[in-house]
Amino acid sequence: MRVAVASGKGGTGKTFVTVNLARSYDEPVLVMDCDVEEPNSAIFLKGEQVSSRRSHVLIPSVNEQLCDGCRVCSTVCEFNAIAVIAGKPLIFEDLCHACGGCATFCPQDALHEVEHEIGTITEQQDGSIRLISGKLDVGKALAVPVIRDVKRSAERARESMMLIDSPPGTSCPMVWTVSDSDLVILVTEPTAFGLHDLQLAVETVREIGVPFAVVLNKDGVGDSRVERYCEQNGIEILARIPHDRVIAELYAQGETIVHDARYAQVFSQLWQKIVAFTANEEAHRA
Repeated sequence: MRVAVASGKGGTGKTFVTVNLARSYDEPVLVMDCDVEEPNSAIFLKGEQVSSRRSHVLIPSVNEQLCDGCRVCSTVCEFNAIAVIAGKPLIFEDLCHACGGCATFCPQDALHEVEHEIGTITEQQDGSIRLISGKLDVGKALAVPVIRDVKRSAERARESMMLIDSPPGTSCPMVWTVSDSDLVILVTEPTAFGLHDLQLAVETVREIGVPFAVVLNKDGVGDSRVERYCEQNGIEILARIPHDRVIAELYAQGETIVHDARYAQVFSQLWQKIVAFTANEEAHRA
């Protein structure tokens, strides 16, 4: 089962929920940190590094002896990654989306694809928790290929349970991360900002067609507008995590909270509701 933890904005607690769910699971679990622009699950899951490798995309390279400056490549490119100047193609590597169209349509076969490194994929083991993290290189713009690489690393996963720490927001990186999940947990907080960004996230996952539910973090601050919104729109709230200074202090120290019996119960009950929710969704699809 794949459970993605997402949020309409950063700072609501999606990594907090992800790592504490992992800590409270009784069997081996795979965590994928797909927040590749700012991965931080490893701060809380302090395992031994098993492997590290570079992530790359394929970008065009020009054979100037074959190129006749016909401009087909720049016409085909939808991302303005190729400009033909004085009859010579100029490749803007960081604009290229690695679609391969320019090489495919070049009538002179003057373009071939070469590897261009954009990030790093690391794997570490922390007891029964395996963590695969992607990190986009500083200055690189394409997060989605690194996210795909993280998820590709999990294709032969030995764990039956997978937790995915999604990028914040509702743009392409988030969509690519959650699109094949069995359940998306949307983490929010009971404030006006929390409601606004939750509404954006709900619209996004409904458009994708993925089952989703809500976890209300920092319960006790703000007001009841998020709960009213969920009730009016038939959205299930799976858990309420209290606004507690102890939680903030432990989180600031890079620690999970499930060693505390009060919060161990919160996440144990959350797991029960996740299993029940996904089973109910499967029954409806059948």
